[in-house]
Amino acid sequence: MKVKLILKMLKDDGWYLDRTRGSHRQFKHPAKTGVVTVPGKANDELASGTQNSIFKQAGFKR
Repeated sequence: MKVKLILKMLKDDGWYLDRTRGSHRQFKHPAKTGVVTVPGKANDELASGTQNSIFKQAGFKR
């Protein structure tokens, strides 16, 4: 799955960009606790373990 698609899914769920350091973006949600960290450029392909970690942080079901 591409980073671009993950970013769209987070935005559609209400997550907003809080801070960036290098190629890592950290998102916050107004109602949910914690942050979601998304690495890489928009067209990069995410490894399956990284994708699962992002879904877990965001509270998404697979």
